[in-house]
Amino acid sequence: MIIKKITAAASALAMSMGMLSYAPTAGQQDAASTAKAASSYNYAEALQKSMFFYEVQQSGKLPEWNQVPWRADSMVDEDGKETDVVPGGWFDAGDHFKFCLTNAYSASMLGWGYIEYEDAVKKAGLDDLYRKNLQWGLDYVMGCDKGGGSVVGTIGDFTGGSTDHNIWCSAEVYLRKHHLNNGDWERPYDVIKNASVAGLSAAALAEGYIIFKDSDPDKAAQYLKHAKDLFEGADKIRACKDIGGMSGMYKTESWIDDCMFAALWLYKATGDKTYLDKVEKDYIPNFPLEEQSTARKYTWGLCWDDTSQGAAFLYAQITKDQEWIDHCARHLKYWMGEDEKKLQSITPKGLSWLFQWGCLRHATTTAFLAKLGSDTIFKGTANESKFDKWGDSQMNYCFGDNEMGLSYVLGMGEKSPTAIHHRTTSGVHDDHWNDLGQKSSGTEGWQTEYAHTLYGALIGGPDSKGNYGDYKVADYQYTEVAIDYNAGYTACLCAMIDDYGGAPLADFPPAEMPKWAEWEVAAVVNGTAGTTYTEIKAWAMNHTAWPARVAKDVEYRYFFDVSEVIDAGLSVDDIKVEGKSQQYESGQGHATVTGPHKYEGDPTGNTYYASIKFDDGRAIQPTGQSEHRDEVQFRISIPDAVDGKSTAGAWDTSNDWSYLGGLAKATDLKKADSLNEHMPMYVDGVIAWGEEPDGTKFVAKPCTKGNGSSTPATGTTTTTTSVTTTTSSSTSSTTTATTTKKDPDKTTVTTTKGGPDYEGDNTKPDWGDANCDKGVDLADAVIIMQALANPNKYGTSGTDDHHITEQGTINGDVFENGSGITSADALTIQKYLLHTIQVLPESYKK
Repeated sequence: MIIKKITAAASALAMSMGMLSYAPTAGQQDAASTAKAASSYNYAEALQKSMFFYEVQQSGKLPEWNQVPWRADSMVDEDGKETDVVPGGWFDAGDHFKFCLTNAYSASMLGWGYIEYEDAVKKAGLDDLYRKNLQWGLDYVMGCDKGGGSVVGTIGDFTGGSTDHNIWCSAEVYLRKHHLNNGDWERPYDVIKNASVAGLSAAALAEGYIIFKDSDPDKAAQYLKHAKDLFEGADKIRACKDIGGMSGMYKTESWIDDCMFAALWLYKATGDKTYLDKVEKDYIPNFPLEEQSTARKYTWGLCWDDTSQGAAFLYAQITKDQEWIDHCARHLKYWMGEDEKKLQSITPKGLSWLFQWGCLRHATTTAFLAKLGSDTIFKGTANESKFDKWGDSQMNYCFGDNEMGLSYVLGMGEKSPTAIHHRTTSGVHDDHWNDLGQKSSGTEGWQTEYAHTLYGALIGGPDSKGNYGDYKVADYQYTEVAIDYNAGYTACLCAMIDDYGGAPLADFPPAEMPKWAEWEVAAVVNGTAGTTYTEIKAWAMNHTAWPARVAKDVEYRYFFDVSEVIDAGLSVDDIKVEGKSQQYESGQGHATVTGPHKYEGDPTGNTYYASIKFDDGRAIQPTGQSEHRDEVQFRISIPDAVDGKSTAGAWDTSNDWSYLGGLAKATDLKKADSLNEHMPMYVDGVIAWGEEPDGTKFVAKPCTKGNGSSTPATGTTTTTTSVTTTTSSSTSSTTTATTTKKDPDKTTVTTTKGGPDYEGDNTKPDWGDANCDKGVDLADAVIIMQALANPNKYGTSGTDDHHITEQGTINGDVFENGSGITSADALTIQKYLLHTIQVLPESYKK
């Protein structure tokens, strides 16, 4: 119906325009343009996208401001209740673990960058977005505090061989896999007494107090209370060997650095000199030393495992003690290769490379210290400009100034690594991830394409020579992304914006069209179709990723023609529809086979269908090779004889809609030739795959975001029926709007045929008709977005049967004509369908 069509268009339009609230004002852009110097990179865009990455990493029930269209709630049971012992927080990396350690470290670095460069973040128009994301992490850290320095250290399946690392599925359905394996809906967790984790948590929360004390005093007071308690507990524990579920992943080896870091932040937050006294009395005398040396440690990098350099910089800032300023300078010169004890490697293009685990993480975090130092403790000295430029070089290396010409920040630049170790981004439904990002999946045909772009994520990085090989997902030293990888990098972006300005993108994040069918039916003839029956073996498949999800109400239908049965003197009552064997004999996944049901879309009254409806379709879940599909075998038959008379010839499949969908050629359910679009699938009562006999078919639409949850990319139904009329002044036929008869079992929409300037001449633009079907509807916006997202498949020379044509690109160029198709053209078509503009094209450049 037309209301549904308008709603779909409105949702897509809102999705594409959703980030306008984060765009800077004209005044802010003017201020940005007066920054220190021009740069070839937009650091405000990079910061905006880094916030997007942190929103991708959000666990649990998502906040209403989460802007990731393909993310939905996770770690919830079948009643929608969040089950983690501490809700919220950030997933650690490309898996689904949550660690208090890395959440605290990441929040502390984000907080530090904001505290030092708050005005720059505000000028870029990113203040609200930044603070919301930071508070999300801080609230989780506060929730992990169990008193006396005890914290919830790890949440995730770290028991029994680390289930989390042994399976690959999206966050939204991960808990279903956990339930399948373990029989419950609550993930394991531990409570540890670790001075390093408690200290880092105290530091992050003390920063939270500084940031939110004016805007949210009640929340800030909670942060400060927990920060004090955590620090007191950490100082009493003074050990960090209790790591619980972090074993094999995160090993804490020093507590002095984290307690010193925390005490200094508490001093900055409260002005209470007892914190500074403790630093000078207890921590500085025990500050870590270089191996076999009396020199204070300076040859590692600031990270979750060692915050000593962060503590050193803070102490130098607070006290302006020249001895500590010199220590900080020595640390930076070591990274630049100027110290007598040089960094292990500096690549030909200048990346200071520490080691293979997240080398860019280390370089950009040290770059933050260099930029911060040039603005504070080194300001006015010979080191100011040198450290500042070096910090710039490390950041710009990530964006493309490197040996490979790659942007190691995903979703920025023209070329980035193709293999990314991140489960939810991949959208893999069958647990087979080895071939992701590769050019070919070999003979098996496994998925190689990622469902989503992981905008803003800083990937691990190259080897010590600056080479980034043809790495696979399993090479996680280089292909991993993580919240701590982005932490110091994000803090440094705040400094880069302060120097160079920049503006976030007004049209970010872009709408995402599904890259493949999310629900599918595959079918083969089960044996040989007899003269009195048809027996089918079929799979109902869930390949959802926009977002990954399950549905309780799932059904598909097999359509057949009864003309021959009636002509033979039999009736519909003589037809029997029955289920045979199936994958699930009871409970979730069990299918009830019924029929024959009369199909109201056929005016002859001769089309009927068998319904295969699952008692609970949630068993079909995109979490593994066996779970993503559900097999059912069913038969449609007539008696061999009626009243002693043979019924031979009365059963004929040659005109059956579903049989004509490819059953004659289908050989194997695992092969593409078994996919049958004439066996439409319905999810929550709406067609989600395939086409009915009257032309009613599923048309995908972008997934959208609203009210804290993702609206799945379910789509709309359209028909291809047309009405031809002849006018007295012309013999040409004009296709007019058609409304189909509403079947109570499905939803249809009205389709407007004929663009506003269509003259029946293919050499002229038929404005808006991007799919060249002589009509303007949402499908035209869809094909434009598909062509932009995947030109190899849907572009003018694409491999898909429904790819856009050259004429389609001309027709679809309805905004600022001559620029080629862009997302603005898809938006313009949606605006036209919503009647917010009356004429296409919207804007014409002569």
